[in-house]
Amino acid sequence: MKNFDHWKKLHDSDKLEEFSSDKAGLLWLKIKSVVRKELLAAFAKETNLKLTQSALSKQFEELYEILSKDVSESHQPLNAFIQKINKTQASNIDTAQLVSELYKLKSFDWGGDYQNSLDKYLVSRYVKALQSYETLLSKFDTEISRAVQGYVLNSWYNHWSSILIEHIFKSHPAVLPTVGQIKSVDFFINDIPFDLKVTYLLAEFIKEKRKQKGFPAELTFLKQQAVKAKIVFDKTAKPSDIQCEIVEKMKDRSDAFCSKTLNQLRRENLQILQEAQSNPKILSKWLYKNQGEMRFGSENRLFLVLVDTEDFNNSWKLKRNLDLLKPTIQKYLDNFGNKKTEDLKVTFGYKGKPQTFTPLADIIFVVK
Repeated sequence: MKNFDHWKKLHDSDKLEEFSSDKAGLLWLKIKSVVRKELLAAFAKETNLKLTQSALSKQFEELYEILSKDVSESHQPLNAFIQKINKTQASNIDTAQLVSELYKLKSFDWGGDYQNSLDKYLVSRYVKALQSYETLLSKFDTEISRAVQGYVLNSWYNHWSSILIEHIFKSHPAVLPTVGQIKSVDFFINDIPFDLKVTYLLAEFIKEKRKQKGFPAELTFLKQQAVKAKIVFDKTAKPSDIQCEIVEKMKDRSDAFCSKTLNQLRRENLQILQEAQSNPKILSKWLYKNQGEMRFGSENRLFLVLVDTEDFNNSWKLKRNLDLLKPTIQKYLDNFGNKKTEDLKVTFGYKGKPQTFTPLADIIFVVK
């Protein structure tokens, strides 16, 4: 039997693969989920256990030592307790009201080109780039305030929509929630720990696949077609703004040439989507390999990929569309027991890291 320190060392060093195939490791993770003063006290009371330690870290270790004496039997009371706490937590969420609040966000604009951190963006873009105090002050009325506002609004939307999505998963009988935060684990599906990642069919993935297929780059193609259609656009704007301007003007023009151009782009991108749906392992491997260095992780992941086929840029709106999300997620979970663990294994390498990673991963596509 592997002891408490074995699992703690693996967890602290982000080596999580062994947890998926060892009942003792799963027990360790589940106990970690309830390592909160009030939760531990409630669990001990319900199961007639007496913990002699006072510090939380020591109680964690003590409880593991007690329960690991009979790993198979210990999962059942712990699972029942976690489900009970989850129901209490879920009852505090007014789903309908929260969805209404999320629908108040009209546009999804981060307000800047930063990637992993607003702090990093502000420092690199303004603090270290501008020597003039007056110039820096002038940015507060335009760029900085917009960046901060966009960052806060989008972060708010992502946080609360994720709460709703997690609630759909945690309400399913195949899922055991984590009632307290565990690093890299949101829930267990049939006793497999997963970290949920809500994402989209990302522009970089589409760009890479278009190149492989010999399709022209979207922006290059749109610029060429805009010139042919005599559509004027701001050539000095950011690439994303240029693309948006051309697409919107083509939609407004709505003649045969513009409609054909937009339909061709959509048809090519739908082909990329359909191939990803047919072989999700290609996309899941790409998502692991192309994650940001600051947020790198090799834990088991369940990717929820949202795609609005009418306008890929509006896919963010699907995060609040429970009428679409709920049946798709529930159908996936209903059939999860038919999946083979070996089929979920993804093998990938990551730049700057010598080892090969082999987590379990899968994708749920929510397509409108």
